[in-house]
Amino acid sequence: MFSIILAGMFFGCLLFVFTLIAAKKAGNFYLAPFVLFVAAVLITAYGFVFVRGFEGMAYGLLGAGMFLVSVIGIPIIPLLEKKTTQKQWNKWERALLVLLPIIFFATIAWLIVTDEKYWVIEEGTIPIESAEVRDGYYRVETISEGKKMVVLYLGQTYQGKDLNVDHVKVRGNTEVVIDVAGGDSNEGAPFIKIGLDEINEPLEVKTTEGTVFPSILEK
Repeated sequence: MFSIILAGMFFGCLLFVFTLIAAKKAGNFYLAPFVLFVAAVLITAYGFVFVRGFEGMAYGLLGAGMFLVSVIGIPIIPLLEKKTTQKQWNKWERALLVLLPIIFFATIAWLIVTDEKYWVIEEGTIPIESAEVRDGYYRVETISEGKKMVVLYLGQTYQGKDLNVDHVKVRGNTEVVIDVAGGDSNEGAPFIKIGLDEINEPLEVKTTEGTVFPSILEK
């Protein structure tokens, strides 16, 4: 949660400085916090009205970070007005007017490309006597807003192991690749619940070593 607010503050700082420089010729520096405030409201409204749910709340946190920057920036404006004697841009300001949008959109593109499209909902162990199979199986459930959850249960063969998501392939058919590592406890059979935006069939759940787990429907 805190990281999303920080991201909002980062984008807010970029937009604040850009608007501040752009407003220099007009001589109205208060446009910077105003524009940032409007952007924060629009992003928050988009998240809660159109996206909704958990992801909608993330948009709200992003907007909160931008709103904080707009509030923090207001006391700075009178100081800038006193120090600014001319309305023309200098060479550094011209450079920033070009550089800041590049950084802004490059960061957004990087976040889109590196988005893993999955999240770990829960992980832990269940008693061995509750493990239905020896080697494990998975099942798929539908969770909020049509998103999917893959639940992987491993039996006695994997007693005391830790499960981590190595990666999820979303292009073509969906593949969930699990890294199985030695754990600290010898009690219980491990399980992991993984949330996915969507699943493209045929779904394959396997370990990094190539062991493929069957669906409970195949049992």
